[in-house]
Amino acid sequence: MKEFLSVLTLCLSGLLATAARPSDDGAPATETASDWALGGHAKYRFTAKSLPDESVFRTVSGSEAVDHGLDARLKLSAARGGWDFRADYQAIALHGDSLLWAERLPGASLSVERVIDDSSRWWGLTHAFDADGRDVLLHRLDRLNLGFTTERTAWRFGRQAISWGNGLLFNPADVFNPFDPAAVDTEYKTGDDMLYGQVLFGNGSDLQGVAVVRRDPVAGDVEQDQSSLAFKYHGFLGSNEYDLLAAGHYGEPLLVAGGSVGVGGAVCRGDLSWTSTDREDVVSAVTSLSYAWTWGGRNVSGILEYYHNGFGQSGGAYGLAELARNPDLLERLARGELFTLGRDYLGASATVEVTPLLLLTPNLLLNLHDPSALAQLVLRYDLGQELLLLAALNVPVGPAGSEYGGIEAPVDGLYFSTGPSLFAQLAWYF
Repeated sequence: MKEFLSVLTLCLSGLLATAARPSDDGAPATETASDWALGGHAKYRFTAKSLPDESVFRTVSGSEAVDHGLDARLKLSAARGGWDFRADYQAIALHGDSLLWAERLPGASLSVERVIDDSSRWWGLTHAFDADGRDVLLHRLDRLNLGFTTERTAWRFGRQAISWGNGLLFNPADVFNPFDPAAVDTEYKTGDDMLYGQVLFGNGSDLQGVAVVRRDPVAGDVEQDQSSLAFKYHGFLGSNEYDLLAAGHYGEPLLVAGGSVGVGGAVCRGDLSWTSTDREDVVSAVTSLSYAWTWGGRNVSGILEYYHNGFGQSGGAYGLAELARNPDLLERLARGELFTLGRDYLGASATVEVTPLLLLTPNLLLNLHDPSALAQLVLRYDLGQELLLLAALNVPVGPAGSEYGGIEAPVDGLYFSTGPSLFAQLAWYF
């Protein structure tokens, strides 16, 4: 908590010092107009999962698991001249059955959403008031950064989020807190502590660089092999775009080449990535085709995407013993960089504009080797200018022992499996 307060004080002091600089005409900056903004949201989330007879989760939760969550975010931003400052305060309260799974069931962490913490981040800006059994209460700063922008450059230091890569459902090039392909609420990525810079060139291309500082989650010390240094160039070839990325990520080299090209009225995107680990060289790839059209007087946008996970298990061997022999995969699952166990996937999605305020999106994530799949129907409904309803029905399909059907548990005849589930979230913005 002391580090939390000291970092906050440092950044606020920097902002006040910036605001107090003399203006161009010699008058104190405090006498000129500054842009301040204060807003936020409160989100209530409900999740109910049915548990099949062979599910090991039944030993903890019975025939169903019910979770409740409340996420409140207060956003403060200020700008003057080329300087700007942002701080997002977040309070999270969780209550539910699934919080017990990782605690009581060895191996369940592969199937359970983790409670956020800052054990591996540079700044300790998360504090848990209570984390006992089915209840978690914590608060944190998810954004805390100071930036400076000119006509051709942008710099930002502090806790912030960045997204790279051309994947639409699966994104192997996005290694900084990517979203789960099945995530319904993708409004905010979790922030990391970093220095970010961007240089714009006259032809529209740009060069971005980021240095993410992390700690060893066990020792608590800042370590080079836990941190990342990455550069990405975004350029143009006629009307087409391409990306070149080079990084040192957790002590391993990472190279990515990707881009997008128009194909008729559709857009083809993709990335090819190469990583050299201590054990082997790993190649992953994603490619997609997206197209928008009108159907029955309604706007529709569709995606078809293929993903090859070079770190995944081959042959559908998802037992805990087999997974233990693939530490590169387990490390990335634990870091929240990967969300799939297998090698090859097909993803399909279509967003239908039923009305300007109501969107329906059926999704399908298919493991091509099990075979197993996750079928999902997402609803987005704008109830008003300040209210938004998100809902999703999730149906895992596949035999026991498959990825979406549930991998084997360390108890004979039981699996880490769930049945159909319902997600609903009501968000109020202010």
